[in-house]
Amino acid sequence: MSRPATRREFLRRFGLSAAAFPFLCNLPSLGFANTEGRKKRLIIMFSPNGIVPSAFWPEVDKEKDLVKEFITSVGQRISGPMGSEMPLTGFKEILSPLEPFRDKVLTLHGVCDRIRGDGDAHMRGIGCLLTGVELFPGNIQGGSDTPAGWSSGLSIDQEIKNFLQSRAETRTRFGSLEFGVVVPDRADTWTRMVYAGPNKPIAPVDDPYQMLTKMYGNVSDRDTLKSVLDDLKTDLDKLKSVVGKEDRHLLEEQAAFVRDMEQELAEAQAAAGHAVPSLEPGVRESNDNLPKISQMQIDLLVHGLASDFTRVATLQFTNSVGQAKMTWLGIDENHHTLSHEPDSNADAQTKLTKINKWYCEQLAYLTKKLADTPEPGGSGSMLDHTQIVWTNELGKGNSHTLDNIPFVLVGGGFDFKGGRALECGGIPHNRLLLSLAHGMGHAIDRFGNPDHCGDGPLGGLTA
Repeated sequence: MSRPATRREFLRRFGLSAAAFPFLCNLPSLGFANTEGRKKRLIIMFSPNGIVPSAFWPEVDKEKDLVKEFITSVGQRISGPMGSEMPLTGFKEILSPLEPFRDKVLTLHGVCDRIRGDGDAHMRGIGCLLTGVELFPGNIQGGSDTPAGWSSGLSIDQEIKNFLQSRAETRTRFGSLEFGVVVPDRADTWTRMVYAGPNKPIAPVDDPYQMLTKMYGNVSDRDTLKSVLDDLKTDLDKLKSVVGKEDRHLLEEQAAFVRDMEQELAEAQAAAGHAVPSLEPGVRESNDNLPKISQMQIDLLVHGLASDFTRVATLQFTNSVGQAKMTWLGIDENHHTLSHEPDSNADAQTKLTKINKWYCEQLAYLTKKLADTPEPGGSGSMLDHTQIVWTNELGKGNSHTLDNIPFVLVGGGFDFKGGRALECGGIPHNRLLLSLAHGMGHAIDRFGNPDHCGDGPLGGLTA
């Protein structure tokens, strides 16, 4: 009997239970044929209340004029006035934690949320950020004249998840994982950015212990599978004494295959990238524990990607109108309250810069974890196969503008060219959402409100 070519064939042949199936299908170390090509991952990270533009947007080499070359090569694919593409020469204060990864960083200025309709700017900012479509009318009253409800469409991460889950070669155990860091318990438009469909918000899991249980269960899948294999090997040994010579030979082949799997499981157990993570016990969800919870969630996120539990993840810090107090930075005022202060308030600007820099430090921690983790079953690091997108619901807090939404792209998963600051000239953010889908191999030409999709995905990202 030939060796099974796939994990599913192995399950059918050996009659393994469905309980072992998800973990078996997500162990790259088992060595079954891989027909999918290069693995790609997407992480979308959110922090709230806008930025301080003067301390955020990077410095560029203005003497090196790439405008003509850029417009010639890709300008015709980008609607609206086109600015420039410039090499990064250094980061200002907020983005300074990314300096070690400058060549992996691409900043996009001039990407705007053009979605209008019901709800205030904060509500439309987070509710339309990943969906690119209007909010439903509703009864949640914000700072505008019109109340609103949930988004009227699914978010781009879930669109990509559905695409990956529809194909056997990219299907994973969870499809997507939604991580939160001190997100309020209440469910309203300001606390949700991920949608499974119209009127279907998905709550992020902001308790690391709950996420650990979701990912690994009370007993690791690896141990469960090992136990199944142990029982199977015993049964095969018993059968050898009661069958004929030819059948005994077949059983010996099957037993050899089981031994191979046991060996690979032992190797997986020893691999740090697939070890079941441990968490510091007793960390309560509270404002002052926000830094510790952030690290715990990022560690779990990287473990989940390394184990191929998912290839799509979101990481949401607090919520739109988030009122975290960054006491560990020596700041006693609430974040959202500070974000309403005028630009002339130098003390508030300094504190907001510190807050946004801290969020960037979390991004840098995630980036370094991925860069330091070898790609399981592949070449390079996990960062080389992962695209991180850091964004916000507003371009600037005190003006509540939905123009110039900050988008910082880090990593090599989609082959976007880093080390650059790209001026996009006021294009709708729907076109960037399309680019993310295309980066994952999902070639759609419309997403969200089709009126804002222009000529399709952004040009110049891989130039």
